[in-house]
Amino acid sequence: MAGAPTFYVIPGSSVKSVIDGNRNQVFAAVETAYRLHSSGDAVNPDSYFLRYPDNPSARIIALPAHLGGAVQKSGIKWISSFPENRAGNLARASAVLILNDATTGYALACIEASLISATRTAASAALAAEHISPNPFEGTLSVIGTGVIARTTIEWLLFRKWKFHKISLYDVDHKEAEHFSKWLHDQHNLQADIQDRLEDAICDASLILFTTTAPEPYLADEKLFAHSPTVLHLSLRDICVNVVLASQNIVDDVDHCLKANTSLHLTEMATGNRDFVSGSLVDVLEKKIKLDHDRPRIFSPFGLGVLDIAVGNFVLEAAKASGAAIAIPDFFSNSARW
Repeated sequence: MAGAPTFYVIPGSSVKSVIDGNRNQVFAAVETAYRLHSSGDAVNPDSYFLRYPDNPSARIIALPAHLGGAVQKSGIKWISSFPENRAGNLARASAVLILNDATTGYALACIEASLISATRTAASAALAAEHISPNPFEGTLSVIGTGVIARTTIEWLLFRKWKFHKISLYDVDHKEAEHFSKWLHDQHNLQADIQDRLEDAICDASLILFTTTAPEPYLADEKLFAHSPTVLHLSLRDICVNVVLASQNIVDDVDHCLKANTSLHLTEMATGNRDFVSGSLVDVLEKKIKLDHDRPRIFSPFGLGVLDIAVGNFVLEAAKASGAAIAIPDFFSNSARW
């Protein structure tokens, strides 16, 4: 057996360069990861949460995973969420991803992963949107919660050639919505209407994006979804039980989604069953589910660690090929047994 592998560090600037220059390949990597997970060629344990009794809004989450197929990498994403960072104009979330060789177990790289995390979430949402919408790639968009994930998701929707006739924004922090509106105009030459009421933001939207930090459901009026929109419920805890039951529900993974007091978990506890879940996104891709365009279609992705491994592996290989990965000589200086 050869010696210990070279260990690399990949900074955020290199991650951004790889993703921006290879969006088609990154999008394909996300879809492939979903399919490998669905076929059983992956391991995706539960996430693990570190919480602080004296700072209950803060947390750090560990997402271990292994992805098979042509990837054959294991790893763990260590991602923090400290909402109070925003008061100092510091991003709420930060993350690193450790990738391991699946044969020896040796770590291969430490990668700045905040963009990887946002990218895999946004790309998976874009994948779902075009497969569960009755008229994909066009319509009216409503954004509920105007943070980094919303921004990244819109970038991926636009990359996938979506055209929006109207964009509405709603955020409990009006200044956040104003910043978001300016970003849309400056970066994408798009106009958006900022709404003061949630109902005004979503009443006529064909595609609704939820990316809030809501700790518990608040959307209880079924009439708000009476026009049967496509709903990307990325924040997982916005929609009340009665609205979930009135909708067709698609998930990334049933077991993962129905836990941690998500809207779907609360619905399971209220009904005692999971009959309200139609199936997974891969079931949609493989046409095992008949979509119901007479009801709202809600995609609720818990966020699987295998997606981080897929995108992180692509970033690692591309950064090594371009010389952007920083090798750390003798990182495993004591690897030999004798």
